[in-house]
Amino acid sequence: MSSEKFENLEEDYRILYDDLKRKIDTRIPRCSGEEKKQLTREVERGLEEATELLQDMEAEARPAPGTYRTQMNQKVRNFRRDLDKLKRDLKRVSGSGGRDDLFTGGTYQRDNLDNEISSMHANQRTRLIQGTESLNRASGSLDRTHRIAAETDEIGVGIIEELGGQKDQLLSTRDKMNQKVRNFRRDLDKFSFRVMTNKMILMSIILAELAILGVVIWWKFFSKK
Repeated sequence: MSSEKFENLEEDYRILYDDLKRKIDTRIPRCSGEEKKQLTREVERGLEEATELLQDMEAEARPAPGTYRTQMNQKVRNFRRDLDKLKRDLKRVSGSGGRDDLFTGGTYQRDNLDNEISSMHANQRTRLIQGTESLNRASGSLDRTHRIAAETDEIGVGIIEELGGQKDQLLSTRDKMNQKVRNFRRDLDKFSFRVMTNKMILMSIILAELAILGVVIWWKFFSKK
């Protein structure tokens, strides 16, 4: 169940119920007189305590989710039905006298033994059902955990593959940029070489023109002398 308090109340009720049933089935029929009255009062107080436990269980079941609340209320109804039967058994065994007990004690013991065995079987069956439910819930939780882990692995693999693709793209882009830079530097070196070559040619032409101009001036002004 979803409520730990409910489970604790259920365990307390079962312990109290088993104790009351043992007293009603085996101890009270064997007692007589004042001892029987005192044991009867003790059982009556235990029945009141069991009733209070059932009320607390009902209160604890009200805020529970729908499916769990239905299961809790069904348990409380079963417990209340068993408790009502226990109350009827108490009235039956506490109303008979010592002489009747002497003659009917063997029959009571056989009937009570059968009832106790049936009760033990019912309790074992209930605990088995609870254990099966707990196992099913644990299996469901384990399956959900495995499914979430598998989905996480798939997401992780997808992210790794995507990062790997992005890495390849970045490496390819870097290689292209490096190649463009190398090409740019090579073109820049070629351009610089051409500029220097053009400068040298231009300077050579200027020098040649100056030399020709100097020859013309010399020939025109100084050769006639």
